[in-house]
Amino acid sequence: MARTLDNPLYYLANFERAMSWTGERYGDLLDERERAFLDCFNRLPPAARALLVRMVMRKGPLFRESKLAYDEIGDTRAAAAPLLAAGLVDERPALNLDQLFGLLVRSEIAQAFPGVDAALRKAEQLERLRPQWPQARCFDEWLPAARDRVYALRVGEVCDRLRLMFFGNLHQDWTEFVLADLGILRYEQVDISPASRGFGCREDIEVYLRLHACREQIEAGAIPADIPQQPLSNAWLEGRRQKLLFLAGQQQERAAEFAAARRIYAACRHEGARARHIRVLEKCGDHEQAHALAAAAWMQPENEAERQQLARMLPRLRRRVGLPPEAAPPAAAPEEFTLVLPRPVPFPGVELAARDHLWREDAPVHYVENTLINSLFGLLCWDAVFAAVPGAFFHPFHAAPADLHSADFLPRRAAAFDTCLSQLDSGAYRDTIRRRHREKSGLQSPFVYWEAIGDTLLEQALDCLPPEHLKLWFTRLLQDIRANRAGMPDLIRFDLRERRYEMIEVKGPGDRLQDNQLRWIAFCARHGMPVRVCHVRWLEQE
Repeated sequence: MARTLDNPLYYLANFERAMSWTGERYGDLLDERERAFLDCFNRLPPAARALLVRMVMRKGPLFRESKLAYDEIGDTRAAAAPLLAAGLVDERPALNLDQLFGLLVRSEIAQAFPGVDAALRKAEQLERLRPQWPQARCFDEWLPAARDRVYALRVGEVCDRLRLMFFGNLHQDWTEFVLADLGILRYEQVDISPASRGFGCREDIEVYLRLHACREQIEAGAIPADIPQQPLSNAWLEGRRQKLLFLAGQQQERAAEFAAARRIYAACRHEGARARHIRVLEKCGDHEQAHALAAAAWMQPENEAERQQLARMLPRLRRRVGLPPEAAPPAAAPEEFTLVLPRPVPFPGVELAARDHLWREDAPVHYVENTLINSLFGLLCWDAVFAAVPGAFFHPFHAAPADLHSADFLPRRAAAFDTCLSQLDSGAYRDTIRRRHREKSGLQSPFVYWEAIGDTLLEQALDCLPPEHLKLWFTRLLQDIRANRAGMPDLIRFDLRERRYEMIEVKGPGDRLQDNQLRWIAFCARHGMPVRVCHVRWLEQE
């Protein structure tokens, strides 16, 4: 990888590396346009390649020539000539008024449209002029006096598909290379097999793009009609399809289209869809079916979160279908205490105010929330998380395995995790965690919060947290990573003399425990782990 500060054409070297990687791994999936682009790109002169990559990496597809001035490229017009000859760039694209306004500054707008009110904002000027200028024109026709040119990138869509193949997603872009070159983002180096890739066939790529378009429609508030209805053979894409169905069901539910929502939820296997289905059945007045579905779910809940929801739903549903109430075991109330404090100025937050009040030299208190336990887990199990499992890593910029939240994440790595967790029984875990903390410092991880876990906190945690408790927490994390990596108590207090600890969840005035926090507190209580809830009130409220 070319060092950014050493090579002014670093971005070109990085793009060429990505294209080479993609061509090697996806050569059998490339269509005619993509192959033609790669062949053409490799034959271009260096300056033309560099200019094209600059355009690909910037927001386009329209660029003013005067804005494409780069010292390492030299004369822009000369560099653009091969791109124009190859048809990769258009030098006289037809621009509608909206596109033109995106390229002009206010003084140029006044020059092109002398009658427009200069006091209006740019958006207001556009609104006024739009009915008068419906036809698209070339830039030199809109602004004859300008000596500038406008180029239109014609291969943006092809480059986006190649970027998709390289990263396996569309949310990562070419800046990943730059951030890695500068050392801002650093990644674990996994031994990636040449056969390891995110897409197995051309249809997978097209399906991904279809699902991506559906997701954009949902985020814009629309309800897409073209979500694939049949399950997909690619498990990773099937997970994305299920998430889309869930989001579409929520959209229909918000729109009070309950019949449509229940149909979607009934076909959806995404976590939480069954509970939403039950609620929609209730809204439709179908209490018999809602109760039957809830009772079946209670026998085999998908996770702790669903069981928690069902525990609230079932008593209500039993009443509505005329069944007698069932005696429920009383929920264990967490141990609580109250602090009445002067409200600090400036106000750092209720958690930090409680931390500062409780701090003692021999009993330091740290604000950790979800960072400490996750980080200790990530450090101990680093080798298992970053195991070179086929399909989990397929480019050098993975912060986490691609299958982190899939149902087979743990089964595919069971032996590796067993090896890691067995160190909690032998006592070797302390040295492993310290070594990982030292050797892997700053590398991207889905679990380790480097900025939160310094040497002091790490050593106090290793001294005061029993390995038996660590093993229980880590095992729970692995059972449901998505749900269980959050909800942990805000503070941890270490008794350095006795080598003990206490976890404290802090709640300010009017705040209450969230569901995931209740689940973590209940888990700790079941296993004899010291945890309390601290309610903070301010003196001025007394």
